Amino acid sequence: MRRSFGTAVAALALSLAVSLSGCAADRGVGSTDVDPAGSVAPREISWLLSRPADGAVIRTMRELGDEYAKAHPGFKLRFITTPDRPSYIQKYETLAAAGKLPELFDTDATPFARKLARHGRMMDVSKLLHGLGLYDRYRPAALDYQRFDDGSLYMVPFEYQAEYFWYNKALFRTAGVHVPASLDDFPAMCRALRRAGVTPIALDGQDQWPLERYAAYQPFRTAGPDYVRQLKQNRAKFSDPAGRKSANWLSALGKAGCFQKGFSSAGYADAQNLFTTGKAAVYNIGTWELPSLATTALDPAVRDDIDFFTLPVTEGSATAANEFVTPSGIGMAVNSRTYDPLVRDFLKFALTRYPAKYAAAGELSPTSDVKTVLPKNATPLYARAVATAGKVGKETAVPWDTQLDPTSNAKFQQNLVLLVQGDVPPSSFVSTMDSVIGRNAPRYAK
Repeated sequence: MRRSFGTAVAALALSLAVSLSGCAADRGVGSTDVDPAGSVAPREISWLLSRPADGAVIRTMRELGDEYAKAHPGFKLRFITTPDRPSYIQKYETLAAAGKLPELFDTDATPFARKLARHGRMMDVSKLLHGLGLYDRYRPAALDYQRFDDGSLYMVPFEYQAEYFWYNKALFRTAGVHVPASLDDFPAMCRALRRAGVTPIALDGQDQWPLERYAAYQPFRTAGPDYVRQLKQNRAKFSDPAGRKSANWLSALGKAGCFQKGFSSAGYADAQNLFTTGKAAVYNIGTWELPSLATTALDPAVRDDIDFFTLPVTEGSATAANEFVTPSGIGMAVNSRTYDPLVRDFLKFALTRYPAKYAAAGELSPTSDVKTVLPKNATPLYARAVATAGKVGKETAVPWDTQLDPTSNAKFQQNLVLLVQGDVPPSSFVSTMDSVIGRNAPRYAK
């Protein structure tokens, strides 16, 4: 549940607008002044982030912070960690409204973040990476995921992921089904699996964003990534063909029993366990789960039956088969108020060394100049998943929870569950969402 503070965030946005009106005088540097004059004076700098405390990103950056500190006595990289995303968003936007963000902070390319960038509160990362001589090392897809709609870049990516549909070949054989050639084949696939006594798709409904991924798939194939960009600005409607197709498809998934019973209350671990124990046939998740899905840590009873397929196309698809969800995770912004020679010097040191260290941990680097080091316990599937992630096309299916305004997104997530459960028909879902976005999007964009 990444957006559960709609009203609070709207209020924060208003207070931010007020506070920004008088902040120009005490801003540290301009957002494009990436090489400020002066000496490097070591001190403690902080990174407000929302990442697993034991994850590879924090582990790698902690090591790099310690290395930098050895050569720069007095320096320390302090991590302010809030892994719970809703709590993090509330903290981040509260600090932003108060003008108290630290040197570095995590953010998606949300409408809220766009306000910060527009008012000069974030460093221009495109110019920063060019200035550090690092820009061309990054995968275009990793950078594009972090961009705002106008193409500007204000966040540094620390990850690169590809989201696949993992499936159990043995359960598919039992049900007599094949990998769906089109998204439109999903309901029939689900019905066949249900008849064979198999749960078709494992879904983490509790966190809401996984179901929101499904809502984005038909529009991405039907109309491309521009649909959601226009939708969030109220320049497109759910009542348009792409939106209606999505609503009808989601309703069909529900009627076909695609997701496990009680999916709306199932958590991340519940969905993962359902698939890895061979009780569900399909699991839509990213390469961050490779250690659980493509190593010998997976139960031998299902290990050899696990495979994956990418997002299927549709008839007349506007996007290619090798274009799907390839996120580079939540990005890191650089606070222009506190940017100085020390921050620049540390970022050059850390970002230059980060890719190789990160890839050595079995992760996919956001840069294309290093190779992922496969874990010793990796199965052949691990290497195939990594290779497929390196062959993606230009267009990326962006998660809608980073695109819609907070109030609209919260209502959207609630109504998605009702739609899939059959509690509301597609026509009601469409009219409700058109009304919600029409009322909130223009107001939030001001």
